[in-house]
Amino acid sequence: MKKWMLCLTLVIGLCIGAVPCQAEELASQAKAAILIEAKTRDVLFTKSEHERMYPASTTKIMTMILIFEALNEGSLQLDEMIHTSAYAASMGGSQVYLEENEVLPLSDMLKAIAVSSANDCCVAVAEHIAGSSEAFVDMMNKKASELGLKDTHFVNCTGLHDENHYTSAYDLAMMAAYLVEIGQDQLFDLTSLYDAYIREDTDQKFWLVNTNKALNPSQGIDGLKTGFTKEAGYCLVLTGQRDGLRMIAVVLNEEDPKVRNAEATALLESGLAQYTTTTLYRAGDVVTEMDVKHGRVSSAPVISAEDIQVPYPKTETYEPDYAIEIDRDEAPLYTGEVVGYLKLMNEEATVARYPLIVNQDVERISYWSFFKELFGNLLYA
Repeated sequence: MKKWMLCLTLVIGLCIGAVPCQAEELASQAKAAILIEAKTRDVLFTKSEHERMYPASTTKIMTMILIFEALNEGSLQLDEMIHTSAYAASMGGSQVYLEENEVLPLSDMLKAIAVSSANDCCVAVAEHIAGSSEAFVDMMNKKASELGLKDTHFVNCTGLHDENHYTSAYDLAMMAAYLVEIGQDQLFDLTSLYDAYIREDTDQKFWLVNTNKALNPSQGIDGLKTGFTKEAGYCLVLTGQRDGLRMIAVVLNEEDPKVRNAEATALLESGLAQYTTTTLYRAGDVVTEMDVKHGRVSSAPVISAEDIQVPYPKTETYEPDYAIEIDRDEAPLYTGEVVGYLKLMNEEATVARYPLIVNQDVERISYWSFFKELFGNLLYA
């Protein structure tokens, strides 16, 4: 459902002020669009958001999701060497011209994917992770199902056109929000680059130029992914953050890349203008005291691992609704260990989770010490 909101009037590409307008004035040239707040996934604006459309290279958001999951799980390392198969080297479209049997570190491959949308690197990494590109695509579709995406089906990891390869603006926004969640600074260190190099210490140094011309890191716009094929039109998933507030805008099937960039930027700016944040806890603040099982102390303070900043509309009075969930309460515990989460709630649904950590070591008490203390207490009771 389209919602009324503020949109920014753009004059010669520069934002000069906020004026009331109807939602229809936003993303008017896109065939589909959506704007969400990244942490809570609140939807601020939609246009044909569930219509199945060709995603082109915005497909690589899911490809990067699987890469970052493997990195976070420790099954993949940035310095791991990736082999280029004949099939990977044969990819058309955006590429860095990998040669068959060429070997590059994952750090270079991921940089080429995030910055210049390299199809050959996508396939090489996919084969490395899953054994084959087909098996990797199965992983992509499984992850889409796990994320609850109902309008998405992948046939490849690149976004090269196929009639059965599709997604929707809504599904892309949810993928992007999840990628932001798991990629964090490591992701934006790549997607915010205007240009970069791979093979830097060789005679085959290759210059990467970011395909995302809507980037403006000085204004907080630091990602995420472009796409284009004749069938998909010009597509863009754009994200930006200011004062702890991150928005994600998606526009699909635009006819002109400059219009695509302008409409995605205006959509993003409208969200940043409408929302603000409140800080529930700063990193290091004590959130609660937890009972500790089998520890030398019976309780320990639990602190926030990060600033907990909650977004809400500027037009509303915010009353936080959250729950504390402790799922690790048995000694031994170590300083900085995640022991639970603060769950931000919307009615009964969890919309965001923030890690909570213990701020002291808690030694496990031995059974002998436990019974010795128990009987000692009974003796002197």
